[in-house]
Amino acid sequence: MATISVEHLTFSYPGGEDVFSDVSVQLETGWRLGLVGRNGRGKTTFLRLLLGELPHGGSIAVPVPLAYFPRPVADRAQLTGTLLRSLCPEAEDWMVERELGRLAADPAVLERPFGTLSGGEQTKALLAALFLREGCFPLIDEPTNHLDDRGRAQVAAYLRRQRGFLLVSHDRRFLDGCVDHILALNRTGFELQSGNFSSWQENFDRRQQFELARNERLRKDARRLQEAARRTAVWSDRKEREKSGAADKGFVGHRAAKVMKRAKSLEARRQAAAEEKAGLLRDLETAEALKLHPLDYRADILAVLTDAAPCYGGRPVCAPVTFTLRRGGRVALSGPNGSGKSSLLRLLAGEPVAHTGTVTTGSGLTISYVPQETAGLRGALTDYAEACGVDGTLFRAILRKLDFSRDDFTTDLADLSAGQKKKVLLARSLCQQAHLYVWDEPLNYIDVYSRLQIETLIREFAPTMVFVEHDAAFREAVATACVRLEPPEFPAKDCISPADVV
Repeated sequence: MATISVEHLTFSYPGGEDVFSDVSVQLETGWRLGLVGRNGRGKTTFLRLLLGELPHGGSIAVPVPLAYFPRPVADRAQLTGTLLRSLCPEAEDWMVERELGRLAADPAVLERPFGTLSGGEQTKALLAALFLREGCFPLIDEPTNHLDDRGRAQVAAYLRRQRGFLLVSHDRRFLDGCVDHILALNRTGFELQSGNFSSWQENFDRRQQFELARNERLRKDARRLQEAARRTAVWSDRKEREKSGAADKGFVGHRAAKVMKRAKSLEARRQAAAEEKAGLLRDLETAEALKLHPLDYRADILAVLTDAAPCYGGRPVCAPVTFTLRRGGRVALSGPNGSGKSSLLRLLAGEPVAHTGTVTTGSGLTISYVPQETAGLRGALTDYAEACGVDGTLFRAILRKLDFSRDDFTTDLADLSAGQKKKVLLARSLCQQAHLYVWDEPLNYIDVYSRLQIETLIREFAPTMVFVEHDAAFREAVATACVRLEPPEFPAKDCISPADVV
């Protein structure tokens, strides 16, 4: 086990505020370390600094080779087996198959072009290559975003058996399932703690509650001390005036000196309280309440799916699905990668998707749709809001509550972090008054505090929703029903093509 040493690290992007300012930490390569923090706090930047990709102040000493996930794949047409042999040439074929087996991945993926694999299969293949590199310390950046529920559990179990790594993730249960240390990027710098995410969160919340209570007591004490100091000063002045003409000037002067000494003591106590108060709540994380104003649909039923299944190549990708979406219902779609969850959402959103069965939505239904991908975001934030037809002031206010910084508002959308891009899509949807909200993996890359904000919002305003989300804690908190998409049992006889959809 080796020690990665970070001393007095200082870094900022050109023209921006400091991302890190004189922070230090020491990390052991034998730890299964979870790296957490708000979006834009610098998690991916920290990984890049460890890799030596960015100039910085201070020092970073890394005594072991580092390996990064996700590894860019230039030639996605090459066979997966060929790709993995190039990424870990020291590993024999049986070792590659063994590692894939530990990840519950089918070894048959080795004979398929990498670009044809599902997102979850690609993730598992690249993770296998990562841990087959002997002597390297893995840096793993957001591995769960293309994994379904089962895949997340499988990868968490796999990571739990590894000797050491540094993992960025916002999935609370995933972190609890595989890490033994937490490195939090707080407002004032690094915080390192042994244990899983839940134990860190409990300790962090307890400390914040203590500091909030202590801050309130100090505020009251400061007011009381200030009033006592004022009364003492008045008394001292009065005694000084009484010295003129007094029979016993020595006695009066002694009393005045005692009063003045008390006044100085009160001032010193007030100053000490002010200094203690200034040291509190420096890492306080706040999450302002969000608001939503869904439209009230005139009928109880908004949509009906009868024996519906998205089709690729004329064949359904899942068994037929039948359910009725009623006003106020929040339906979570679940199922393995490639089972058509996103396609079913697109069908509900009114996009032309080949399918079996029928998908019927109410007339005059207004739908707000959040897609899974953010690749098309670029340009100025104000231009995007105008193009989407949303109120720019409200749009910016929601983003501010989602912890956007002043720099973020002037940054090209294409240059925002993945989590900030997702927040842009969510903020646009929250600006829209709709009868039905259709969200496809809305929490990808989103930090924990923003996830909790959105959970609270949905429970409070109870919009009608159909969504896909693999964060089990979120799904269980907000869904009123769950529809699971299973593998297809038989080929479709009648497949409606996009050209047939009116």
